[in-house]
Amino acid sequence: MLLEEHAVTNQVQLVELLEAQGVTATQATVSRDLDDLGAIKVRVPGGETVYAIPEMPMDRVAPEDHLRRVMGEWVADLGFSGNIVVLRTPPGSAHVVASALDRAGITEILGTVAGDDTLMVVARADVSGADLAKRLSDLAGL
Repeated sequence: MLLEEHAVTNQVQLVELLEAQGVTATQATVSRDLDDLGAIKVRVPGGETVYAIPEMPMDRVAPEDHLRRVMGEWVADLGFSGNIVVLRTPPGSAHVVASALDRAGITEILGTVAGDDTLMVVARADVSGADLAKRLSDLAGL
């Protein structure tokens, strides 16, 4: 897939790569296709953002080994207060971890909110932030 082989930073670049492969497409078509595929922009070393396709479809529960890999690669630090756990990631990566957590089916998690390099994980009422932080820390290998 072109997005795996090239660091595609914008839709015009993708149209040009497709054309080089003999595929004629417009920017509007590429935009719709990227949306249909669930493509997201992720920050890569050096600060540039590129298109990427999440590994798991949004309607499937991600297996725990996928979550461990994502957490191990992207979570740099975590803390907790009450029933909230705050995770820190490299810039532009919080949404990757939030998406993996949302799709992991962890019953203790009520939901996530992601910014650029920080995400908040809210535990269900009967789960303490400390307990959830321990579980997430273990998953991240911290």
